[in-house]
Amino acid sequence: MSWQLRRAGVADLDAIMALEEASFENDAWSRESMRSELANRHCYYLVGIDAEAGTDMVEGYAGLLCPVGSTDADIQTIAVSERSRGRGLGRQLMARLLAEAATRRAKAVFLEVRADNPVAHGLYVSLGFADIAVRPAYYQPDGVDAIVMRADLPARGPALAAGDAGSDGAREGNAS
Repeated sequence: MSWQLRRAGVADLDAIMALEEASFENDAWSRESMRSELANRHCYYLVGIDAEAGTDMVEGYAGLLCPVGSTDADIQTIAVSERSRGRGLGRQLMARLLAEAATRRAKAVFLEVRADNPVAHGLYVSLGFADIAVRPAYYQPDGVDAIVMRADLPARGPALAAGDAGSDGAREGNAS
């Protein structure tokens, strides 16, 4: 499967909200909250598109809050369409968010995951996250607990410019 990842913007709001509402029936973000996230200079949002399908249909999205200079970052949200789940898109979105957090010099990334979502929890564990706390009845109106997770990021040297030796070749709109 080949995914194309690109920066999300307010122009992607309709597609993101369609996935948001389909994925999080009882606790979806409001349109206004999502618009604010997409416009926030401290946030980094991506959308994923099936590069083999020949369409621009958004199959997933994910967002990071990480002000430049902060040592902590937060995965704000991530969702993948039902038809694209289990095909690596969530992992690629998460990997790109973690890379962006490291580029912004964050030392740790935090997230919350529903206690009743073992697939997502397993993905996060495989990416280096560890459980650090539980927030009882965090997800409303369902009353589902949130597992708070943390991943420590490796220390990085100075960022490499495009074309410098050691560059991994990952760029916006180009997922490996």
